[in-house]
Amino acid sequence: MELQKDISLKPYNTFGMEVKARYFATFSSVAELQQLLQLPEVQNLPKLILGGGSNILFTQDFDGVILKNDILGIRITDLTDDFSLVKAGSGVNWHELVLYTIEQGLGGLENLSLIPGTVGAAPLQNIGAYGVELKDMFENLEAVHISTGELKSFTAEECKFGYRESIFKHEAKGQYIIVSVTLRLHRKPVFNTSYGAITQTLAAMQVENLNPKVISEAVCQIRRSKLPDPAQVGNAGSFFKNPEIPSTQFAELQKEYSTIPSYPTSPGRVKVPAGWLIEQAGWKGRRFESYGVHKDQALVLVNYGGAQGTQVRELAFQIIDSVQEKFGIQLQPEVNIL
Repeated sequence: MELQKDISLKPYNTFGMEVKARYFATFSSVAELQQLLQLPEVQNLPKLILGGGSNILFTQDFDGVILKNDILGIRITDLTDDFSLVKAGSGVNWHELVLYTIEQGLGGLENLSLIPGTVGAAPLQNIGAYGVELKDMFENLEAVHISTGELKSFTAEECKFGYRESIFKHEAKGQYIIVSVTLRLHRKPVFNTSYGAITQTLAAMQVENLNPKVISEAVCQIRRSKLPDPAQVGNAGSFFKNPEIPSTQFAELQKEYSTIPSYPTSPGRVKVPAGWLIEQAGWKGRRFESYGVHKDQALVLVNYGGAQGTQVRELAFQIIDSVQEKFGIQLQPEVNIL
């Protein structure tokens, strides 16, 4: 829990950006976090909570306090014939939680396999993949109020979940630190395999009987085929959100781009894959010295080694402008840019 000075953040962000934090400390319990929040340096300077560092792009040194979340532990807190409540510390690796629930025979998280980051980051942006979102299994979370140190519980309704959205990105931004998340998971799983390439992958795997484990393996296979390993090449996964547009706008785009893919969301609106838009705009696989757009997935911006965060940020803005000009669609970064 010691407060350290001038610490390199390169090991703590998956983009591998070489920046420093003025102060840095880790916490592994609520009590340790509450003690850290009482320190004058922590109270008087900007604060950033780091989990896996997989959804952030540093463009400069952080002139404040980095608090690294190491709260671990997973346990089943309640169960019925149909459901189990699983509570996990916010510092737990997300995929490790998925694997734990699968080992317990519980369904619900298998489509969210191999998403990088920690449990505490999951509610911030209501993580989702292959037709499933965190809110579908969410029961509640606990968070510490930064100013008072008080522990507060949030229900799903209070979290105000939306597409990659929550209250913690808006009204409550910078006010709370999530310390635990509780999920309601199925003891009699209901599977969702219709989204993306899951059905085809399961067929190629010659799967006859569906269960959470084989669906997780299929999702992992798909993700590994599309997304580069941050341990091999610096990246933060999908850099942009899939935009939602009015159905009328989509119908106009279809006249010119007959193969444009889409997924219905709410009445009168559809989601268009950002990766398709970026690829059609000519960015997929483009490399600029030490950074660029991944050759297999246009949604992923990469640091090949030695890139500056400002370079990746500028590339992102160029892509946004290009897609806006070609399609009239405004892309939004999913990654936090600091």
